[in-house]
Amino acid sequence: MKAFIKSTPLLILFAADSGRVKAQLDLSMYEIGIAGSGFIYQGDLTPSRLGSYRTLKPGVQVFLSKIINPIFSLRTNVSIGKLKGDDSKYQVPEYRQQRNFNFKTPVFEISEVLVADLLKNNFARQSSRVHPYLYAGVGFSFLNIKRDWSRFNAEYFSAERTTIQGLADDVQHSLPKTIPEVPLGIGIRYSLSKKISLNAESSYRFTFTDYLDGFSQSADPSRKDSYQTHSVGIIYQFQKNNSSWKCPVPRY
Repeated sequence: MKAFIKSTPLLILFAADSGRVKAQLDLSMYEIGIAGSGFIYQGDLTPSRLGSYRTLKPGVQVFLSKIINPIFSLRTNVSIGKLKGDDSKYQVPEYRQQRNFNFKTPVFEISEVLVADLLKNNFARQSSRVHPYLYAGVGFSFLNIKRDWSRFNAEYFSAERTTIQGLADDVQHSLPKTIPEVPLGIGIRYSLSKKISLNAESSYRFTFTDYLDGFSQSADPSRKDSYQTHSVGIIYQFQKNNSSWKCPVPRY
């Protein structure tokens, strides 16, 4: 009982402090979202500059945004997905069917991006249903790259030793587990109500490695690898503070 009496002032202070924190937290400044995504690898194992859509893999993205002003908001993203590339998916150029490199990796990505509402409607979703936006930021991807060269036709490349020697060098090169990245994106959201919106967006990740796919010297060491995502999801903007959260105003 004595211990309870001694701790009572601390409990009162804690409750009062919690009340002040709640009073200062404006939930209407926050949004959460979830989206389904398609992960597209871009690198040495695809001839297309648009990425390897033939090996597209599914993923999911969740995020929390804090609105800063009518234009800008700060968004924390967590994305989970997979990347895959495979030479054998392409008939042209012919050497890809003989090189037969492939890879796959899970992706766990954390990023922080600054989002710009192009119509300056962060505080007025009801004024327009359509809201285009851009974003850019920094992030990290955590990988577990599995590369495969078991179907490589060494005889086909015997006339030029660059690919064979490059493969030997690549095999000795350790693969990254974590890579920094710069995500750039464009999107559009459609307001269903003051609280709920649908959104669609595309994001390109610039990386600083040529070993995202596990191969470099045996392929094209002059270009870094990258990847992109296309997402469709739903966003919920919290309602304004409940009146019970407000601090009482003393009357004199």
